[in-house]
Parts: sequence; structure tokens; C-alpha cells
Amino acid sequence: MNDIENVVAHINDADAILIGAGSGMSNAAGMDFWYKASPLFMKYMRDFYQKYHFTGIFKGFYNRFELEEERWAYLLKMLKMVSTIPPQNKVYDYLKTIINNKPYHIITTNQDMLFKKSFPDEHVSEIQGSWGYFQSKNTVTDKHLYPINRYLDDLLPRIDNNRLPTELIPKSAVDGTPLIPWVRGPEFLEDKKYYEEYEKANCFLGNYRQKKILFIEIGVGRMTPMFIQEPFWEMTNYLPQSFYVNFNPRDALTNPAIKDRSLLINSDTAQALQKIAELIKGGQDD
Repeated sequence: MNDIENVVAHINDADAILIGAGSGMSNAAGMDFWYKASPLFMKYMRDFYQKYHFTGIFKGFYNRFELEEERWAYLLKMLKMVSTIPPQNKVYDYLKTIINNKPYHIITTNQDMLFKKSFPDEHVSEIQGSWGYFQSKNTVTDKHLYPINRYLDDLLPRIDNNRLPTELIPKSAVDGTPLIPWVRGPEFLEDKKYYEEYEKANCFLGNYRQKKILFIEIGVGRMTPMFIQEPFWEMTNYLPQSFYVNFNPRDALTNPAIKDRSLLINSDTAQALQKIAELIKGGQDD
């Protein structure tokens, strides 16, 4: 039995599946505009690239623009890009096939909303925020989240020469403080929705902790292992019936304590998920 067939065997044997996904899942879906000046990035961000030469929208987010009005023009165009460009392949469909009819939950540090576009909200925990919301920079007096859609619809047509007029820059409805995206950062709002996202995952674990849980980690890098990778290792070690699978072409790792209950897939993630989905679907057709 090769590694892919071994993964399929563990999927079939599991009572429930808990998936933890990082930026490698977005890369596997062909969303290659985060960290490089890919053709998809250049299609939407050429003007900003030609002026500032940042590679990828993530670096653009932290770029020092000459004017706040220019930064907001970039931010709105970036959010439109993130919220509307679909996956470039069927990797999320492969994941649906892999899950099949088993109880499952997905924990993700990705903020690109793709999991919640592909799976019901109650099955997904976005634990590091989402580009789908703004928040106030002042989290003491304003604990609201502001969906981005109405801002995009209203403000994008009013950008002129890659600048958003000063008077249109979004502000808090409570105290007039500037808004910022609801993503992990120094002023990240940890309030009602943040705790709700974690509570969904905790309830899932509470329901299946005595069962065979398969922990599937996809594309979690070494920048923030404390959010998904290390908890998955700890839970696999603590729950004797569990098993751990890590998909990562660069950093497929496990903890020595669970080495005998781990499987590391260091090939191309999209191709690996496709092969697993095909084997599972073929087994259903037999």
C-alpha cells in the first residue's frame, strides 16, 4: 500500500475528520497572487506594481503608500480581487469528495473566505479573521464587524487615479476611528464572532473525542504552527484512537511522540488530493 492508498484507508476508517488548513491550501487552489507577481496578480494590480514593485498582495497590504487615499484604493481593489476570484482548479471539490458523508469540521488560518464559499458556515472556523469584514482600529469602544460588500459596491466606482477621496475613507460608526480589515494584526478584534469561530471547533471535538478522529493538516507553514499544527499534534497524542496526516510539499512534519500515528505527504498537494478523491470516488462506484 503506497502513501496515497494509506491515506484513503485512514479516511475510510475514521469516524470523523478534522481538517486544519493554512496558506498552502490557497496555493494548491492556484491562488498564487499572495506572495508573487503572478499573471493573476498583474492582471488586477499592474498599476500599483509598476509604481511600488511589491510582489503579491500580501506585501502590498504592508506597503508604505505615499498617500492614505492611495492605500485605500489599493485595499479596496485587493478586497474585490480576494472576494471574487474563484479557485483556479477543483481542489475544494476534491476535499468534498474526500470528506464524503463523514462528520467533519475545518479550522483555517486563511482569511480568503474560500472555505466558507465551498462549505457551510457551521462546518468552518476562521480563527484568524476574514478579509470579508472591516473592524474599527479602536477595539475598546467599537466591537462591531462591518461586512466589506457594501463598501466595495459604493466606493470602488469612486476611485479616481488610484486614489479614494479623503472624505470617503471608511470610519467607525461608533467613534469615527478609521476602519481596518478584520485580520490578525496588532489591533485584531477578538470578540463575539472570534469566539464563535473557536466554539464551533470545540463543539465538534467534544462530540467526537471518544471516536476515531482523523486530523488532516493541509499547507500549514512554519510561520504560525501554534494555531493548527501544534494543537493537532497534541490532540493526536492525547486521543489514542486518532491519526494525523500532513499535506505539505515543503514542510511535512510531525511530532516524534506521534510518529507511529502520522503520515506525511510531501508531494504536490492539489495532485495528492485529486488522487485521493479519485480513489474514494472509485470505491463508491464499485
